[in-house]
Amino acid sequence: MEQRKGALVKLSFEFAVKIVRFYKRFVEEKREFVLSKQLLRSGTAIGSLIRESQNAESKADFIHKLGIAQKECDETIFWLELLYETDFLQKEEFTTLVTEANSILKMLRSAILTTKKNLKEPKTTHNP
Repeated sequence: MEQRKGALVKLSFEFAVKIVRFYKRFVEEKREFVLSKQLLRSGTAIGSLIRESQNAESKADFIHKLGIAQKECDETIFWLELLYETDFLQKEEFTTLVTEANSILKMLRSAILTTKKNLKEPKTTHNP
């Protein structure tokens, strides 16, 4: 689980960097400010929330923070789909970003489910 957490932190940070670079280019080239700003907000919030979850006060807090990150990730996919369907985004870039967002989303769901499962399992004492 620790290794997966590290991978999720790294992947979400790299995704946020791509979103920021995309936003900068998008604003300069397409002169579109509203939809791209929404994408910037949700796309960078994912990594921020995942990083914040690493310092959660409890398992419930950890699950809550990852749950919000999951919602932000799904929202990011919405904005990418909207930008693609309205011809602001090229197919290749759309496919790359959506694939990465879906990978993060799957990892988030898995981490949440695993943590919830571990909360429900009774703690066993180890007697020698």
